[in-house]
Parts: sequence; C-alpha cells; structure tokens
Amino acid sequence: MRFTPEYIEETAPEAMRADGYDDCIVGIGHRCGSTSILIYDIDLVVKKLMKVDGMSEEDAVEFFEFNIAGAYVGEGTPLFMDSGGDRCG
Repeated sequence: MRFTPEYIEETAPEAMRADGYDDCIVGIGHRCGSTSILIYDIDLVVKKLMKVDGMSEEDAVEFFEFNIAGAYVGEGTPLFMDSGGDRCG
C-alpha cells in the first residue's frame, strides 16, 4: 500500500514525518493511550540515501543512524523497522 499524504493526514494527523521519505513508509502504528506513528523501513531509507545522495552503504547507514533514527522529536516520532531485507539487493 502506498501511504499518501492525504491518507496519513486522515488516519494519523499527529504523526511526524521523516521529510523526503514518504515512499519508505510501510505502516502506521497505533498504541492505546499514545499518538499514532509512522513506520518506515530502514532498508528502504538506506537504499534511497545510496541512490539519491550517492552514498556508499556504510555512509548511508551511518547517516541514517545519526541524522534520521537518532532524531527524537516528541511523542509522534516515527518508528524505523528492520525488515531483515538486503540493502544492496
């Protein structure tokens, strides 16, 4: 499923986004008593960094871990899921 901005706004309006990575969203997480959060696939984010920014896999993983996954921006901060995929495949 493609998570369009309209669908996200309707389903999880309080969820925060990782700018530029909407195509890496694989779900919306819901927990009792908490705001809904967007779920991104780590492998898709890393592949995008490699393709769009021309990074090596090592540089893309380091950038992701420090600048994207390492940025807590409040209760609606996205979750990054390890799907066990092959980043270079």
